[in-house]
Amino acid sequence: MRLYLRSHDRRPDPAPLATDDRRTVLIGMAVWAVLWVLALVFHSRLADAGHGWWIWTPPAAIVLGLWGLLFLKHRRHPDA
Repeated sequence: MRLYLRSHDRRPDPAPLATDDRRTVLIGMAVWAVLWVLALVFHSRLADAGHGWWIWTPPAAIVLGLWGLLFLKHRRHPDA
Protein backbone atom coordinates (compact mmCIF):
# COMPACT_ATOMS: atom_id res chain seq x y z
CA MET A 1 0.00 0.00 0.00
CA ARG A 2 1.39 3.34 -1.03
CA LEU A 3 0.83 6.40 1.14
CA TYR A 4 1.34 8.92 -1.64
CA LEU A 5 0.05 8.91 -5.20
CA ARG A 6 1.15 11.28 -7.90
CA SER A 7 -1.51 13.47 -9.47
CA HIS A 8 -1.71 11.42 -12.65
CA ASP A 9 -2.09 8.18 -10.63
CA ARG A 10 -5.08 9.42 -8.59
CA ARG A 11 -8.69 8.80 -9.42
CA PRO A 12 -10.79 11.94 -9.94
CA ASP A 13 -12.59 13.38 -6.91
CA PRO A 14 -16.24 12.39 -6.62
CA ALA A 15 -18.94 15.00 -7.18
CA PRO A 16 -20.09 16.69 -3.96
CA LEU A 17 -23.31 15.47 -2.40
CA ALA A 18 -26.34 17.74 -2.52
CA THR A 19 -27.43 18.44 1.05
CA ASP A 20 -30.00 20.71 2.67
CA ASP A 21 -27.78 22.65 5.05
CA ARG A 22 -30.55 25.13 5.87
CA ARG A 23 -32.75 22.36 7.30
CA THR A 24 -29.86 21.11 9.41
CA VAL A 25 -29.27 24.57 10.89
CA LEU A 26 -33.00 25.06 11.54
CA ILE A 27 -33.27 21.70 13.32
CA GLY A 28 -30.24 22.58 15.43
CA MET A 29 -31.79 25.94 16.34
CA ALA A 30 -35.04 24.19 17.31
CA VAL A 31 -33.13 21.80 19.58
CA TRP A 32 -31.37 24.74 21.24
CA ALA A 33 -34.73 26.51 21.69
CA VAL A 34 -36.11 23.47 23.51
CA LEU A 35 -32.99 23.35 25.67
CA TRP A 36 -33.42 27.05 26.46
CA VAL A 37 -36.98 26.44 27.66
CA LEU A 38 -35.73 23.59 29.83
CA ALA A 39 -32.94 25.78 31.22
CA LEU A 40 -35.50 28.45 32.08
CA VAL A 41 -37.76 25.91 33.79
CA PHE A 42 -34.89 24.46 35.83
CA HIS A 43 -33.01 27.72 36.36
CA SER A 44 -33.21 27.61 40.16
CA ARG A 45 -31.76 24.08 40.24
CA LEU A 46 -29.01 25.08 37.84
CA ALA A 47 -28.18 28.18 39.88
CA ASP A 48 -28.08 26.16 43.10
CA ALA A 49 -25.64 23.74 41.47
CA GLY A 50 -23.43 26.62 40.29
CA HIS A 51 -24.50 26.33 36.65
CA GLY A 52 -26.60 29.48 36.39
CA TRP A 53 -24.56 30.63 33.40
CA TRP A 54 -26.00 27.73 31.37
CA ILE A 55 -29.07 29.89 30.81
CA TRP A 56 -27.06 31.92 28.25
CA THR A 57 -25.69 29.03 26.22
CA PRO A 58 -28.84 28.27 24.14
CA PRO A 59 -29.44 31.92 23.12
CA ALA A 60 -25.82 32.15 22.02
CA ALA A 61 -26.24 29.00 19.92
CA ILE A 62 -29.46 30.36 18.39
CA VAL A 63 -27.71 33.61 17.44
CA LEU A 64 -24.91 31.60 15.85
CA GLY A 65 -27.55 29.59 13.99
CA LEU A 66 -29.05 32.83 12.63
CA TRP A 67 -25.59 33.87 11.49
CA GLY A 68 -25.23 30.48 9.84
CA LEU A 69 -28.53 30.97 7.98
CA LEU A 70 -27.30 34.33 6.70
CA PHE A 71 -24.07 32.69 5.60
CA LEU A 72 -25.98 29.96 3.76
CA LYS A 73 -28.23 32.55 2.09
CA HIS A 74 -25.18 34.50 0.93
CA ARG A 75 -23.49 31.32 -0.30
CA ARG A 76 -26.59 30.39 -2.31
CA HIS A 77 -27.05 33.90 -3.77
CA PRO A 78 -23.64 35.63 -3.67
CA ASP A 79 -24.82 38.75 -5.51
CA ALA A 80 -27.79 39.39 -3.16
